[in-house]
Amino acid sequence: MIASARNPLTYDPTVLERVLGRVRAMPGTVVVFDLDSTLLDNKPRQARILREFGAARGIRVLAAARPDHWVDWSITRAMANAGLGAEEVARWADQAKQFWRERFFTSEYCRDDEPIAGARDYLAAIGEAGAIIAYCTGRHEPMRGGTVDNFVRLGYPVPGARVHLLMKPVFELSDDDWKLEAYARLRELGAVVAVFDNEPTHVNGYRAGFPDATVVHLATDDSGRPVTIADGVVSIKDFQRR
Repeated sequence: MIASARNPLTYDPTVLERVLGRVRAMPGTVVVFDLDSTLLDNKPRQARILREFGAARGIRVLAAARPDHWVDWSITRAMANAGLGAEEVARWADQAKQFWRERFFTSEYCRDDEPIAGARDYLAAIGEAGAIIAYCTGRHEPMRGGTVDNFVRLGYPVPGARVHLLMKPVFELSDDDWKLEAYARLRELGAVVAVFDNEPTHVNGYRAGFPDATVVHLATDDSGRPVTIADGVVSIKDFQRR
């Protein structure tokens, strides 16, 4: 049976302890983490961009945009949530989208990301249990500097002997295609015992590509595609161990 990502999900916060148990039993195995909307909350980055757009265009309500105005990946919904009327949203939407595209996928702006609740402590626990940590992200290589700077600021493990950051070689490669390409690189690091990702398409791919791994869906936000989540994938809201 397949459960819909838009229907009630199978939440299981105990999966965090089970993954730690697997790593302790098999030190040197690999735990894979996506970044955006998995370990990192992008809403502060989104809000900064919208504020800067508002300031540049003299739109007062947008210049005061907050992270909580972003409820998904729609900039027009965020503009409305910030208090801009429907006609003004329509007037400025195309310019705002272009302004966003020019900034969101950059090292400078990704430094603003904040942690998903519990992520820092869980990453530390995974490392202490003996895992090799593999960040596998749809970010492209020019974002590496800002990404690592953000890790340092947040206290996340930084790339080194037992921590790897796998990024798209070029922006134009789709995230879906990149994740599939990354499987071979992940296997070279060792046996993958767990994967955490927010995107239904990607958790399904990991479930098929690594059938012995524990695959966990982060129920934060995603691309909004009508993709169903495969059997055997459980969901969590964050990394807080309850």
